[in-house]
Amino acid sequence: MKKKNLISVVGPTGIGKTRLAVDLAKHFDTEIVSCDSRQFFKEMKIGTASPSEEELAEAPHHFIGNLSVEEYYSIGQYEEDALKKLHELFEKYDTVILVGGSMMYEKAVIEGLNDLPEADEENQKKLQEIFEDEGIEKLQEILKELDPEYFSVVDIHNHRRLLRAIDVIWQTNKKYSEQIAVSQESRDFNTIRIGIEAPREELYDRINRRVDVMMEKGLLKEAKSLEKFKHLTALNTVGYSELFKYFDGEWDLDFAVSEIKKNSRRYAKRQLTWYRKADDIHYLPLGYSQEDFNGLIGYINGEALK
Repeated sequence: MKKKNLISVVGPTGIGKTRLAVDLAKHFDTEIVSCDSRQFFKEMKIGTASPSEEELAEAPHHFIGNLSVEEYYSIGQYEEDALKKLHELFEKYDTVILVGGSMMYEKAVIEGLNDLPEADEENQKKLQEIFEDEGIEKLQEILKELDPEYFSVVDIHNHRRLLRAIDVIWQTNKKYSEQIAVSQESRDFNTIRIGIEAPREELYDRINRRVDVMMEKGLLKEAKSLEKFKHLTALNTVGYSELFKYFDGEWDLDFAVSEIKKNSRRYAKRQLTWYRKADDIHYLPLGYSQEDFNGLIGYINGEALK
């Protein structure tokens, strides 16, 4: 039986993945599965640049605004839910689109998570104390020393990611980056990875402009409505944590917005580092032409026949 095809659209924040995913979904008359872990939450539409109503109307999307920030949702749960959804979609379609810049969430779908140990209570307690006494910088320092490769791609502002990685390293005496690099199981579908590339300065300019647009669309009001949830993991993210500091009187608004831009650029740099290590991504230029898109379709059709 012919294998089904999953087209995975990847790339840094602000590069235009949503538009390309919609164009591909329309071409193949199929549906889109999101692997953007920030867009799962319905209360965070503006700050996560969720697809617009128009984009959602152009092609059916899954895992967009399907959760509340108050709900706990792990990457393991997402892997299970996404594979179940793909199984359903492959009953109807030969090709499905996956899109998102959350690197580990894409990996969970296309390769599977590795059989990592459960959290060790003692380690977690010790690390939580370090976090509370010495701040997130100390956790960053520990991880950088133990596993510089994972440190170069992880979201270093997400203390839970740091805690998890350090805990696993302490338990196994192996680098976290090595343990997540080994695929647990193969999938019963082909994965064709597509990216968009742009000169770094152009990408950073797009990110800066996008933050300005988010502010115009009401990011400040959205963040204010979520201030009571700022202790939750979902809100410990770029675009919100900076504005919470403004609300607390630590920063003025202009500085908070400049920090959102800076931290978004840093996140994009980490994403680029991650994707640069892959040799299976076919790239389109930013602002691709119809000719470029036609060439991409030819490439996808060729890969699908392999």
